Amino acid sequence: MTDATAPQETASPTFPPSSAFVQSAVARPSIYHEASHDRLAFWRSRAMLLSWETPFTEVLDWSDAPFAKWFVGGSLNAAHNCVDRHVLSGHGDQVALLAEYEDGTDARYTYSQVKDEISRMANVLESMGVATGDRVAIYLPMIPEAVFAMLACARIGAPHSVVFGGFSADALRSRIEDAQAKVVITADGQFRRGKALPLKSAVDTALASGADSVDHVLVVRRTGEDVEWTEGRDVWWHEARENASTEHEVVFVDSEHPLFILYTSGTTGKPKGIVHTTGGYLTQAAYTHRNVFDLKPKQDVYWCTADIGWVTGHTYVVYGPMANRTTQVIYEGTPDTPHQGRWWEIVQKYGVSLFYSSPTAIRTAMKWGEEIPAKYDLSSLRVLGSVGEAINPEAWRWYHRVIGQERCPIVDTWWQTETGAIMISPLPGITATKPGSAQVPLPGISADVVGDDGEPVGPGESGYLVLTEPWPSMLRGIWGDDQRFRDTYWSRFEGRYFAGDGAKKDEDGDIWLLGRVDDVMNVSGHRLSTMEIESALVSHEWVAEAAVVGADDETTGQAVVAYCVLKDSRDDDGADLDALVQELRAWVGKEIGPIAKPKYVFIVNELPKTRSGKIMRRLLKDTAEGREVGDTSTLADTSVMDAIARQLRG
Repeated sequence: MTDATAPQETASPTFPPSSAFVQSAVARPSIYHEASHDRLAFWRSRAMLLSWETPFTEVLDWSDAPFAKWFVGGSLNAAHNCVDRHVLSGHGDQVALLAEYEDGTDARYTYSQVKDEISRMANVLESMGVATGDRVAIYLPMIPEAVFAMLACARIGAPHSVVFGGFSADALRSRIEDAQAKVVITADGQFRRGKALPLKSAVDTALASGADSVDHVLVVRRTGEDVEWTEGRDVWWHEARENASTEHEVVFVDSEHPLFILYTSGTTGKPKGIVHTTGGYLTQAAYTHRNVFDLKPKQDVYWCTADIGWVTGHTYVVYGPMANRTTQVIYEGTPDTPHQGRWWEIVQKYGVSLFYSSPTAIRTAMKWGEEIPAKYDLSSLRVLGSVGEAINPEAWRWYHRVIGQERCPIVDTWWQTETGAIMISPLPGITATKPGSAQVPLPGISADVVGDDGEPVGPGESGYLVLTEPWPSMLRGIWGDDQRFRDTYWSRFEGRYFAGDGAKKDEDGDIWLLGRVDDVMNVSGHRLSTMEIESALVSHEWVAEAAVVGADDETTGQAVVAYCVLKDSRDDDGADLDALVQELRAWVGKEIGPIAKPKYVFIVNELPKTRSGKIMRRLLKDTAEGREVGDTSTLADTSVMDAIARQLRG
């Protein structure tokens, strides 16, 4: 077995703690030049930081494009790389998981203990008939067993399909059926804002209406609530665990063996099962986590606030951090339970040094006020990350000033479920950062911004973000639908991956993301970014959050419609909202230009968001265009759209 056990990359730069805006003339060429000089050799060296049972013989086979094969001929196991090799190299006593529960209780697991837990679960799954290549559905809250479940599947080479715990029984059933999962791993329930909410009942409903492929349901006891039970099918995890051995031989698989399927929304309404394989995905997950966050495994405490139901939870909670032997926090609850300082309380409790969250969460914290994080000791923080959507400059500056205390670099990361790992981001201590810009592709990644004709656009011009060379963690297809894979991602610009995002480059060549292409409006022939208008609105002293959509307009093609949530600290009585609306319209005209001035600005109490914090702009678009509001089942609070409708009618 070939094994580069040290998870640190020798070329990894160290950022100077005194400044967030340093550009190192020495460090920049060391990694960027290496990647540009010989891209495949660069990726070969990063892959060799993993442990391989069988060495690969070829870095990339692109002969059947757009279906890539990376690290051809090699075999490895993701769980072995994330856990076993650290134990074997003498780091078994290092804490892997600092599990914080919503009620304030906690648990700690070392790498040795994680190895025991995933070995037990792997043995249980095999006793249920799960073999290499079989699919397992996981429907769990953010508890340690969720991490154990994913790694146990990886240990036996059974691709997992994690379904976010906030999805409905129908959504769960469709994903189980598409992947033909053999086992479902779930919990009796989950705690959310102090309440015990059911989970297993959704599994029961899903299986009652289809999903005939499922033989067993493995149930973690979390809330202690009563659940329906099907003898012979349902198994309590704690009972199975008692008799399960901690000894288990990992199954080494081909580099291109599927590691997981993760479903993401599709324009046709049918979710797309994005397929990621083992060797390339794990290589880039580890490389990006190590370099983007300037990780020091013996010193850092890392916390990514994402749920494992999303790709960020896969790559930057499970596979990337654990491949790098990271000590990390996982948190079950919400940022405002039992109080609005909960996240910062956790940072203080564990001495978190690397913090990775979403712009929506940051804007929400802004709305609550900077006096809340000021109550806590955040001096342990040294790198801050942003993920999920482009972060507007106002939120970036607040994040840097209030949370980072003007000393922490911010890495604003762009990537997708499909890309598997971060593609565009600053590097701490190397990149001179710009608030609101994702900046440049990481070493080893090739990207460009092109126009409708596929040609690169000039500085300041809007276009489409494309990836021009294959990358290790790229999706290998859509489960069971090769033609949809080609049509969705590779048909618009021949030989290049179309990300579906609008972007522009500035005079320095730095990339600014403009949101999804259907979030780029065409107003009187002018391409306008919803992101830019939202940023302008949020920069107004009274606006806490804003969402902008383009609504059909007979005169201009599309009209700008804005929904704004005001700050709690607004000290007037709010009586003259009409005057404020006109002020906000004029403000956008001043900040961006008259063409960007919203036709309508609606003041609302709350924006519709999923439980992962993403704003559901399509629902706002339905309201703006006078249509019946679409499916609201994925919202954290399904009553929000009714409240908005009442406000607009009032």
